[in-house]
Amino acid sequence: MRHNKTINHLGRTSAHRQAMLSNMASSLIKHKRIFTTTAKAKALRKYVEPLVTKSKEDTTHSRREVFAYLQDKVAVTELFTKISEKILTRPGGYTRIIKTGNRLGDNAAMCFIELVDYNENMLKASKKAVSKTRRSRKKTTVEKESSTPAPEKESIPEIVVETAHVAEHPAE
Repeated sequence: MRHNKTINHLGRTSAHRQAMLSNMASSLIKHKRIFTTTAKAKALRKYVEPLVTKSKEDTTHSRREVFAYLQDKVAVTELFTKISEKILTRPGGYTRIIKTGNRLGDNAAMCFIELVDYNENMLKASKKAVSKTRRSRKKTTVEKESSTPAPEKESIPEIVVETAHVAEHPAE
């Protein structure tokens, strides 16, 4: 039974695990997306999300707390300047795990872990999906306007311009 076993130790000692998660978190913050195993990505999600939440409040104390975890000045600066601006209104769920299949060598489950607000393809898809929120049989104002016949205006004669079609042959 696995009662009260919430941490995946990833087959490493505590110090090795902390160092690995710190390095992976720094890479995620710098590159916005990394490719890793699913188990490591799930452990990294628990490690990174509280740090991103702390970055919403840009104080010396929160910077020092985050630096104690990451040990990387460049990653801390990136987190508190660029990333915190984008996630300021988001209440949580700053990372996304996208499974990609199994690794050829040892058949380990692989995935991408990325920061949610930095994937332009997903952002475009979510904007399209949000456009329709409710199904109703009532006509909208656009449909009402299109269903009523518009008053006819004077017809403007169309001007037809004929151009000579010249077949282009590649120079030999």
